[in-house]
Amino acid sequence: MVPEKLTFSPLSRRQIEADFSGGHITSDAGLLLLREVDKHHRLTRRLATVLHDPRAPEQLRHKLDTLVRQRVFGVAAGYEDFNDHEALRYDQALQTALGEEDTLAGKSTLCRVEQNADRQAIVKAHELLWHHFIEQHDEPPKEIVLDFDGTDIPVHGEQPGKFFNRYYDHHCYFPLYVFCGRHLLVSYLRTSDRSDSRHSWAILALLVRFIRQYWPDTRIVLRGDSHFCRPRMLNWCDRHHVDYIVGIAKNSRLLKEVDVPMMLVRKTQWQVGGKVAETFRFPYQAHSWKYPRWVVARLEEGELGSNPRFIISSRYDDGFKLYYEQYCARGDMENRIKDQQLSLFADRTSSTHWWANQWRLILSGFAYTLFERLRTYLKHTPFARMSPSNLRLKLIKVGAVIIRNTRRIRVLMSDSYPYKTALSDLVRRLVPN
Repeated sequence: MVPEKLTFSPLSRRQIEADFSGGHITSDAGLLLLREVDKHHRLTRRLATVLHDPRAPEQLRHKLDTLVRQRVFGVAAGYEDFNDHEALRYDQALQTALGEEDTLAGKSTLCRVEQNADRQAIVKAHELLWHHFIEQHDEPPKEIVLDFDGTDIPVHGEQPGKFFNRYYDHHCYFPLYVFCGRHLLVSYLRTSDRSDSRHSWAILALLVRFIRQYWPDTRIVLRGDSHFCRPRMLNWCDRHHVDYIVGIAKNSRLLKEVDVPMMLVRKTQWQVGGKVAETFRFPYQAHSWKYPRWVVARLEEGELGSNPRFIISSRYDDGFKLYYEQYCARGDMENRIKDQQLSLFADRTSSTHWWANQWRLILSGFAYTLFERLRTYLKHTPFARMSPSNLRLKLIKVGAVIIRNTRRIRVLMSDSYPYKTALSDLVRRLVPN
C-alpha cells in the first residue's frame, strides 16, 4: 500500500511533502530512563504481586508485571486513558522499556487487570510504598514530618460513592494524601459526604506503627490544616508520643484571647504603613479537650485589614519558627498533590468500580515515585527541582528512530535534541560500565 502523501504550502520554490513511511519512530525514547530506574528499585514488579491474576497460566500472552508496568509507564509518559494503548501497544520504545519484543496488551486486557483490584491489593500496594520509603534511608532520621491533606476529584458520571460537596460546589471524591517530604506514603480514595479528616486517625496509627518497627527512636511529627484538629487524633498523638502542628479554625474565644496583641500589631501597622505580622502564644482548652494545649496566633495587619491565623503545637518553640518555618512549609505538599492530579492523572476516576478508581490513584502514585527516584540521579543539575510534567517534557518526550535486529536495538535520537549532554550524563549514572 502506497503511503498517503501530505502536501503543505511551499517554502519559497520548494514543495513541502510528508507521508507515513518513516518506519518505527517514537516520541517517548526517554522511557528507557524509567526502565533503568524501575530495574534498580523493582517498583512495578513488586506492585504486580499485590494483584490476583485469575487467568489460566497456559493461556497467558502478557505477564501481569508487564501489564502493570505498561500502565505505570503510560501514565508517566502522559497517556492517561486505556484507549491510548491501542496505538501505544505498537510503540517500540514502550515495548523495549517493558522488555517485550512484540505487540503489547490492548485496552481490553488492561481494563480487565484493573477490575481485579480489591481492598487487599490497595492495602498491600500502600505497604510497598512504605517499605520503599524506608529503603531510601541509609540510617534512621532523627525526625520526620508526615503531611496530611485532602483534595477534590470532580465526578461527572455514575461512579459509586458519588456525592455533592457544598464546599467544592460539585459532585466529587475526596482523597487523602500523606507525604513525608517528597515521598508519597498514602493516596487513599474517600467519598465527599464525610468530614475532611475521615479515616485520617486510623491511617496515622498504621503509619506510625509501621515506621516505628524500623525506626523506634525517630521523632514523628503530624502536620496538617485545621481539618485535622480533631480531639481523638490529638489525644492519640499525645498518648503515643507523636508531635503535631496543626491549624485550628478561628472562633470567638480565640479572637478574644488576641484582642490586646492584635491592637498592638494594628498600631504598629499604622505607624510603619506596610504589612506587619507578629506571633503570640497562649494556652487554650476547647470544650471537647481534656486539658489545655499551646496555641500560636499569627497576627497580621495590612491594607486589607486584620488576618489572624491559629495553630496548635505540641512543641513549646519560638512562635515565628513554629508558624513560618514549620507550619507554612506544609504548602509544598500542595505542589506534590498537583503533581498527582494534573501531571499524573490521579483524577481519572471514571470507572464504575470503586476499587478500580482507587487503583488508578495507586498507579499515579507509583509513576510519581518513579520520577522521584529518577530525580535522585539528577542532583546538582537544572532538572533536580522540576515537576514530573517538566521532567516528562524534557527527558521522556524524546523523538527517536528505532531500528531492531537480532543483535541489537538502536535508538537514534536527534542531533539537535537540546538536552543531549544531560541525557548522556544521566544514562552513565543509571547504567555504569
